[in-house]
Amino acid sequence: MTRSLERQTVAIVGLGLMGGSLALALRDKVSSITGVDPDQDSLEDAFKGGIIHRGTTDLREGVQDADTVILAAPVRIILEMLHNRLGSYLRSNTLLLDLGSTKAEICEEMGNLPIGIQAMGGHPMCGKEQSGLQAAEATLYRGRPFVLCPPRRATPAARIRALELVDAIGAVPIEMDAIRHDRLVAGISHLPYLLSASLVNTISAEGQIDPTIWELAAGGFRDTSRLAGSSVRMMTDIISTNRTAIMRLLALYRVQLAILEASLVAQDNTQLEALLQAAHDSREAWAEQHLR
Repeated sequence: MTRSLERQTVAIVGLGLMGGSLALALRDKVSSITGVDPDQDSLEDAFKGGIIHRGTTDLREGVQDADTVILAAPVRIILEMLHNRLGSYLRSNTLLLDLGSTKAEICEEMGNLPIGIQAMGGHPMCGKEQSGLQAAEATLYRGRPFVLCPPRRATPAARIRALELVDAIGAVPIEMDAIRHDRLVAGISHLPYLLSASLVNTISAEGQIDPTIWELAAGGFRDTSRLAGSSVRMMTDIISTNRTAIMRLLALYRVQLAILEASLVAQDNTQLEALLQAAHDSREAWAEQHLR
């Protein structure tokens, strides 16, 4: 039988921003939290700060007695753990949840876990510009969407337990299949990052010709270039596991740029204004519903 959440032991693998924030959000709602991280200093900081009850650098030791195991690591590391016999370390009926930013490859690997492991793919739609345990906060997930993607052989019990955990941290569950998830986040997360990086590279090239461009850069450049400051390693992991969806959107984006360029070449201000107005209206409609 599954223990109620308040009686469960939880292992969180990865004590960065996401894992640390999850531990803070759960620490008064579960029996105990074990942190698993290769960085001994992070484990000691988390223990001294009362974020975890115990910590270890050994994956097997950290997860083998847990009722719930949460993988809060970069996508490629999650895939490596799943591929390298993580399932053999877990007890039957353990809930295994991940926080990876792409889901198709992870859910495919989860489908190969031993029968009895209650697996569910997860992706909380939240974050901060800062990274690491020092940036963790208990309210990071509160009110934010938390996508749940069932892998092959997912059970009703895994769904119920995952929903209970999402509710405990104050997030809003959204259930969908992994391929649809990856297609959607390619548009609202991965494409914006690549466009931001491309913008910075473009201005950097211009800066080689006239460095004063950096002195003139202000709010518009700051806002549109912010994503380019994200962790390159993290974003490379994410993008490399969602290539097809991203390439499709890049092709669509090139079409939009070509239409804008054609309007400029033709000096067609009417068409240019119509294109910009459509973008303005769509953005305002989204902001009215989701930001205000």
